[in-house]
Amino acid sequence: MQLILVSGLSGSGKSIALKVLEDSGSYCVDNLPATLLLEVVDFLAEAGHERAAVSVDARSAAVAALPENIAKLRSRGVDCRVLYLEANSPTLLRRFSETRRSHPLAGSGLTLSEAIERERTLLAGVAALAQRIDTSELQPRVLQNWTRELLALDAGSLTLLFESFAYRDGIPLDADWVLDCRMLPNPHYDPQLRPLTGRDSAVAEYLGRDAAVQRWLEDVRALLARWLPEIARENRSYVTVAIGCTGGRHRSVYLAERLAEAFRAQWRVLVRHRGLALEGAQA
Repeated sequence: MQLILVSGLSGSGKSIALKVLEDSGSYCVDNLPATLLLEVVDFLAEAGHERAAVSVDARSAAVAALPENIAKLRSRGVDCRVLYLEANSPTLLRRFSETRRSHPLAGSGLTLSEAIERERTLLAGVAALAQRIDTSELQPRVLQNWTRELLALDAGSLTLLFESFAYRDGIPLDADWVLDCRMLPNPHYDPQLRPLTGRDSAVAEYLGRDAAVQRWLEDVRALLARWLPEIARENRSYVTVAIGCTGGRHRSVYLAERLAEAFRAQWRVLVRHRGLALEGAQA
């Protein structure tokens, strides 16, 4: 049986991700108490459900027991994957203000800001086990597409995500490693290349001819080749390598694509371009 466990901060988009899972054919259970996880999974398996999705968040009773229950499920042979959605506090404050909804933890005498930070603390143990997606600047359709791609992955070894971003928009919260490429030549200053992206052949040729760019790639490839096997041996399911440049359009996109090519034969690889997604250039 395959189980997708959806968790994360209120207002981060869990309902969007759960809807995608439901549309894909998964049997979905929303806001399940963490103490009932094992019993519900046993029931679904006995009922013949091969794929299920369960949403568990800070409203759940005994959420601290969730990591232990996840370990028990995996020991039983359940393919349990954890998807954790988060966003920065200003974004969550804005979303709650726009929707005029109350935070699930605000009823205990906390302000909205205090409730958000309290929830972040309560779910820290779950976040450490999960594939994390920072939805701070993502449109719902982009989150839907990213979730669909995750669903298409088979069970097994490490999933390696290369994510380009713009430093002006902030470092992604879901990054495990952050690599800076702002010291490399910038195609933005070439009027013919400026409207293009790192996916376009003209930009790729421009950067591919530069010795510093190729040294950067060589160094990073060597670093990842050396340490990814060690990370996989620690039973990590996902590693996100975030590559940042000034605008998130040329250099970081090119480098993320090249690194994905280099490691696709060995690892399960995904590529995300946060800057292009913000511009609406990514489907």
